[in-house]
Amino acid sequence: MSRNDASHAVLSDAEELGHEARAGHEDHAMLKLWLRMLASTTQIEAEIRRRLRERFGISLARFDYMAQLYRYEDGLKMRVLSRYLMVTGGNVTGLTDELEREGMVARAPSPDDRRAWIVSLTPEGRNAFEAMATEHEQWILEMFSGLDMKTVKQMHNQLGLLRVHVMRGDGAVEDRA
Repeated sequence: MSRNDASHAVLSDAEELGHEARAGHEDHAMLKLWLRMLASTTQIEAEIRRRLRERFGISLARFDYMAQLYRYEDGLKMRVLSRYLMVTGGNVTGLTDELEREGMVARAPSPDDRRAWIVSLTPEGRNAFEAMATEHEQWILEMFSGLDMKTVKQMHNQLGLLRVHVMRGDGAVEDRA
């Protein structure tokens, strides 16, 4: 991972290095990889946010919220939805209030827990999400089209292994350069 790799030069010329600008030539290859992953994620997320806002007038948070509910036709308890989205209950309540006012979600009391609410997409919300999800998928395919399928599968597998490694807290720091 040389500072002179082709992508680094192109990104630098376009003033789009982002997080990668933090890495020096002498830095460890794993630090450079981390910064490139962070920069890539930030860049892709920013583009998705821009397109969702421009095309549908919706935030990424709302899209993610609706995506979770779409997977559960019978709805989810708000507490579970909060856990899936990795946000606070207050964030979920705020999004629920807004989307309920717009007719995208419905809130009903939980039959087995008087303190809990179950939130589900309305038919209007389901239809709206399906339209957004179709375009979202095309955007992702477009953004990743510079990678061949073998590379995509390899990256997916390697990042999965990395996540498991980090989750388990495996291994001490060692020189792997």
